[in-house]
Amino acid sequence: MTRYVALGSSMAAGPGIQPRVAGSPRAAGRSARNYPHLVAAALGLDLVDVTYSGATTAHVLTDPQRGAAPQIEALDGSEALVTVTIGGNDVGYVPMLFAAGLPRPVRAIPVLGTRIRRLVNPAERYVALEDVGAALVEVGRAVRQRSPGATVLFVDYLTLLPPAGAAAPLSEHDTSLGRHLAAELERRTAEAAEATGCGLVRAGEASREYHAWSADPWTTRFGWPVPRRPAPLHPNEAGMRAVADLVAAAVGG
Repeated sequence: MTRYVALGSSMAAGPGIQPRVAGSPRAAGRSARNYPHLVAAALGLDLVDVTYSGATTAHVLTDPQRGAAPQIEALDGSEALVTVTIGGNDVGYVPMLFAAGLPRPVRAIPVLGTRIRRLVNPAERYVALEDVGAALVEVGRAVRQRSPGATVLFVDYLTLLPPAGAAAPLSEHDTSLGRHLAAELERRTAEAAEATGCGLVRAGEASREYHAWSADPWTTRFGWPVPRRPAPLHPNEAGMRAVADLVAAAVGG
C-alpha cells in the first residue's frame, strides 16, 4: 500500500507557500510544498491532500467546507499513512493571535470589534479548550476505524510564540494567552493520540527554538497577508521541511 491521505487545517495546507497545488480550491491554501507533499516525495507515497485552511474537527468528521466534502471521506481503507493536523481553529488559536495584533481602536468598530473582543477574551478561549480534547479523540477513532491498516499520525502545531515576554505587536497578556492555547492544544493532541492508538509527531516541541520571533524561524510573525508569500502566523518553507522530516522519521522508525 502506498496511499497517503493528509487531513488538517492551514497549518498542514501551507497557505502562501508557492506553488499552490494545481486545481485545488484557492480558499484551501494548499501548497505543493507543504509537509504532506514533501513526505510523499521522500517516502514514495501516493498523496491525497485534502487539507483546507480554516478547517475544524467538524470539517474533518462531518461538515462540508466551502463545497468540499468532510475530509474523512477521502479515506477508503487502503491507506498506508494518514496524518492529521487539526484543533487550532476549534479553539480560535491563530485567529486569536491575529485579532490581538490588530490596532486597539479596531476593537471599537461595530460588529468587527465584537468579534475581535470575543477572540481575545480568555474566558471564551478556555470554554473552547474544554471541547477540543473530546473532538480530537473522535477524529482519532474515526480515522482508525476508516483506515485500520494505516499508520495514523497526529502532527501537532509548530511553535509560533517565544517562550517568554511579548511578541510585538501582541501585548504580553495576549502573548501569554496564545502560549496557553498552544500548550493546551499540544497536551490534548497527545492525549488523543494515546487514547486512540495513533502516533504523535511533536512538531511543537521540536520547534521551540525556531518560533516566529527567533533568528531562524520555522513560522511567520504577525502581519498583513501578502500574495504568494507564506501566510502570517503560519509555517514557512523551512517549517514545512522540518515537519516533513519529523513525519518521515516517525514512519521510518
